[in-house]
Amino acid sequence: MKDETMGQEDAAQDAEACAEALESLDRISLDEIAFDDSGVDVQDESEAEAQSDDQDADDVEPAEDEADHEDTECEADDQPESDTSEETILLDSLPAEDSLTRELPGLGSAPAVDETIAMGDIPLPSVPSAREAEVRHRKMSPKRRNLMVAGVVAVALVAGGAGYAAWNGYQQEQAAVLAANAHTMMSVQIGVHAAGLDCSTGSKIPVQVSGQDSDGSSVSETLYVDEHGRGIKLLPGDYTLSIAASPIAADGTIYTVPTTKTQVAVKSDGQDLSAQATFKLKVPSADTVTDDQIDAAAKYAEEGGANSAAAAKMLQQAATARRDAAVNAVSASEAQAARDADARHKATDLYQLDIPVEWYGKVATWQNGNTLCIYLDGDSDTPIVTLVAVREGESFTPDEGDTVLGAANLGNGYTVYASGPVYPYVVPQTINGQTQNPVSTYPMDTAIELVELTTGNRYTYSQIKNVLVGKDGKADAATKLETDYLAQILLPSIKAQD
Repeated sequence: MKDETMGQEDAAQDAEACAEALESLDRISLDEIAFDDSGVDVQDESEAEAQSDDQDADDVEPAEDEADHEDTECEADDQPESDTSEETILLDSLPAEDSLTRELPGLGSAPAVDETIAMGDIPLPSVPSAREAEVRHRKMSPKRRNLMVAGVVAVALVAGGAGYAAWNGYQQEQAAVLAANAHTMMSVQIGVHAAGLDCSTGSKIPVQVSGQDSDGSSVSETLYVDEHGRGIKLLPGDYTLSIAASPIAADGTIYTVPTTKTQVAVKSDGQDLSAQATFKLKVPSADTVTDDQIDAAAKYAEEGGANSAAAAKMLQQAATARRDAAVNAVSASEAQAARDADARHKATDLYQLDIPVEWYGKVATWQNGNTLCIYLDGDSDTPIVTLVAVREGESFTPDEGDTVLGAANLGNGYTVYASGPVYPYVVPQTINGQTQNPVSTYPMDTAIELVELTTGNRYTYSQIKNVLVGKDGKADAATKLETDYLAQILLPSIKAQD
């Protein structure tokens, strides 16, 4: 029986402690609870005991406040009661200008009572000071203290659980956004350079895309971009890009397709990949474009690069026409070059040579056996250079007024000597009237042309006259200029006859 009685007492104490713990949670803030008993000093214990004795004394003797309260109640009983039939005056019915503070009916001699209800008139729960909280904590039984701590921990756990739930919800929301983006087509831009291409009138550039998207699915498709590299839409993932074929410009231009491949990672919408993927499409010579290149470009234009199959067909025809015109032009040019080469080619019984391209159309020739004279077209009396074949061991003397300008050994026992007037010297001297026995006199336009033919336009006539030759009559610099030029453009072409 003693054990049962003690158990019941413990249970009653526990219940009382729980109630007091809940009540204390309403009064005591978490910051005012101290859990370390070692921090209480002896002075606080003395003050607590003295306070306890004062409270016992208060239980014996009534306080002055209580006595005053009883006197006030007696005075109130002496006041006459208000007439119950008097009409009740509501606050809402009072005029706006009337004050809410008025004299109560029947209490003319009593002081005015303010009927205004203010928040300050409502008693608020008292909050213990830090010292009072410490005293209560010290006097609190261990079991009661443990229950209070358990209550605080429970509140903290509830608050922590709410925070975790909010964070977990945020994480789930972000995961949902990422999952949605993983299944959203992203527009990306690459870099392309194709001179003269306008995709609004020509076809777009076909781009071969292969790789794997964010779902792990394999991708292999052809997408089309304009001249600015825009037009590709893909799911996030890793891809390899390359140019599938040439586009076709409105004028029929076909481009050289780059063979490079570039790997890119698509991550967001509007992503600019031009720094990682840039393709340069060069314009080749139109006559080198093949039928296979045109057919491939037309195929992709029809499949998506052009507005319609009919537009793709027209672009193909433009490309073919442009190529054919270029081929014909090249053929015509080659035929003319062959005719010109034939006209420039000269031959004797011992040697052959080609008239320099710079001279072609401006000179003519006459031939006498193994002697070949090249003269100014339309003026056979103005020779530029005369070629004479001389057997080895024999001497060569140029005509009067001519200078040996160079020689070419044929390797068959003969040497061809080139001789003629040094026009860069003779012409300026003749014009100046300093030459005693001029070969002839020359009009100014003829003089300029002779200087240009014999020097390859390296110097103007004025430079030849005023600088290279000068007024002293020396011909060394002018002679060297002409001989050097002939050694470059004429003498190398002189070969022995087959």
